[in-house]
Amino acid sequence: MISVLFVCLGNICRSPMAEAIFRNLVKQEGLEGKIVIDSAGTGDWHIGYPPHEGTQKILTENEIPFEGIQARQVEKEDLTKFDYIIAMDNKNLIDFQKIGKVRQEAYIGRLSDFVPDQDWKDVPDPYFTGNFQEVYEVVTYGCRELLQFIRKKHKI
Repeated sequence: MISVLFVCLGNICRSPMAEAIFRNLVKQEGLEGKIVIDSAGTGDWHIGYPPHEGTQKILTENEIPFEGIQARQVEKEDLTKFDYIIAMDNKNLIDFQKIGKVRQEAYIGRLSDFVPDQDWKDVPDPYFTGNFQEVYEVVTYGCRELLQFIRKKHKI
């Protein structure tokens, strides 16, 4: 089973959006039994809360289910539990790496690593910008590319 963890700051906007979008793409491809998806935040402010209202709204508008997604903070076990740790921005990546050493065979990087020739390196935080549509488009593009990368690498 391949495991993917999306990471952002509070785990209520970007990473749960990525989790829901990626989960939906995996389901569309019939890969639910091969890939496990989760999300977490580097901060602890929103533990137990559902995704932000803006995230819920954009996911609902695009008919992407998000039921059961609740904010949680990154745990030390995540360092060894996941095959892919995908941060929404460079600060999230640095903060995650401060927790400890990721197992050698795991991939840790940003969502933008999978999108060639893009104008962005960090997924903008809609908690501060309010632009959930832009974030939805960026995350969807990144998740599609990530899934293709995983399919090719793992021959699934």
